[in-house]
Amino acid sequence: MNRFVKHWPWLILAVAVLIALLAPLLPTQAPYAQNLLARNLAPSAQHWLGTDSFGRDLLGRLVAGTRLTLLVAVAATGIAFFGGAGLGLLGCLAGGVTRTVIYAGFDMILTMPAILLSLALMVALGVGTGSVILAVGIAFMPLFAYVARAIYERESAAGYVTAARVIGVSSLTIAWRHVMPNAIGTLLTQIAIVMPRAITTESVLSFFGMGVAPDVPTWGRIIATAAGFAEQAPFSLLFPVLALALTTLSLSMVGNRLRESLDPLSKQPAAGA
Repeated sequence: MNRFVKHWPWLILAVAVLIALLAPLLPTQAPYAQNLLARNLAPSAQHWLGTDSFGRDLLGRLVAGTRLTLLVAVAATGIAFFGGAGLGLLGCLAGGVTRTVIYAGFDMILTMPAILLSLALMVALGVGTGSVILAVGIAFMPLFAYVARAIYERESAAGYVTAARVIGVSSLTIAWRHVMPNAIGTLLTQIAIVMPRAITTESVLSFFGMGVAPDVPTWGRIIATAAGFAEQAPFSLLFPVLALALTTLSLSMVGNRLRESLDPLSKQPAAGA
């Protein structure tokens, strides 16, 4: 029992990833098939999680939504990681005006909450999967950029980096061979922290009709469809909310555990210990 309590976030994430990978192969009903005579049905042998307001099988839509929601979250987090950490390290290496301009841009992005910035970008980019991935990715770039800058400054002050500079090693070589190996653990934990926020942001965008195309099932879109029938068909709202809450909670807990195990600063003993 204790083992299950300790590892349940990993189990939930594993199940979500398996559902996303095997979605086309799972024996679920078509997520787009409508049956207006079977609207807002409770869970049954035919529809295990019930149906929505258009008579579409909720289990089939949740499975398809899991695949698309995780795809958007992973892709957006990848853009945020490579764009934020890459540009951040580039600015630190270049220094001077380049660093000032790059981080001034990140400061401007950070002045707006991620959801509001993503909404503004979606208005400019238009509705679509690619647009929501790009919008969410840009919104979270500063989180990786500032982490990269902090790591670079911390490692640059270390004795081994100073010694490498004295013997003539280039800044790019120092960053690649010395700074990055010590930064990767912290950046990985940042990925686990950002990804649940990316899932939530995408779900909010879809809820307001600004995410993917209107007929494409994502968790946010399913919740938006079910919200107007919460009293009549509570199950159609309950299951997607549980999927969203459990997945984001699991990712957050995994991120905290990765930070404790991989971030060298979290392993340092407290002062006076």
